[in-house]
Amino acid sequence: MIPDKYLYLTIDLLSILFPFLFSFYPKANFSRKWKYLWPSIIVTAALFVLWDIKFTAMGIWGFNPRYLTGVSFYNLPLEEVLFFICIPYACVFTYEAVGYVFKTQSGYLVSYVTYTLIVFLFIVGLLNLDRWYTVSTFLSGAVFLIFLKTIVKPNYLGRFYVSFLIILLPFFIVNGILTGTGIEEQVVYYNDSENLGIRIGTIPFEDIFYGLLLLLMNVSIFEALQKKSLRRAA
Repeated sequence: MIPDKYLYLTIDLLSILFPFLFSFYPKANFSRKWKYLWPSIIVTAALFVLWDIKFTAMGIWGFNPRYLTGVSFYNLPLEEVLFFICIPYACVFTYEAVGYVFKTQSGYLVSYVTYTLIVFLFIVGLLNLDRWYTVSTFLSGAVFLIFLKTIVKPNYLGRFYVSFLIILLPFFIVNGILTGTGIEEQVVYYNDSENLGIRIGTIPFEDIFYGLLLLLMNVSIFEALQKKSLRRAA
């Protein structure tokens, strides 16, 4: 039985454990891409940690000390900072694994999904300007997708969407526990006046798109660094 104060830390470590161990599989050695992965994780984590610090200070969400070790970074628990390292590592690993069996490039269907997401995110964000979590998550997601579609023009969005659909299963397990599923109290609690108040089980609806933005930023930087390396080699 895991002591309560190690619950969040255990979730972080278990999330990265198996992807890390399988990173050295000889036929698909993910560790060889660490030079692209770690910068993408660090840059994205820095942005999300700043966002997290601000929103925690504003009371938009908070953390239950019952499930924390007590070590903190500014006003964030250590476990929350590790979340932005462990979860992206596991998810980019999954994205790479999907790439070995899913070779679809960007096409009409991928463009349709992307434009649908952009419109949906913009509409929901603009209709909820008084809800900080909703407006910041949805408009940030829409703007980043527009940036990718118009400036970067990536060929990996199809693979990313498939990967994200696969990732949703562990996402619901991890976020479900963090928001109170199967435990007595919530690890992370939310001020519902700052979100839509829609829950999937115990998970705020916004968390899905917050996660999508987090992982898409990691993948985009990861891919950009690989592309830059190939250009130099050529």
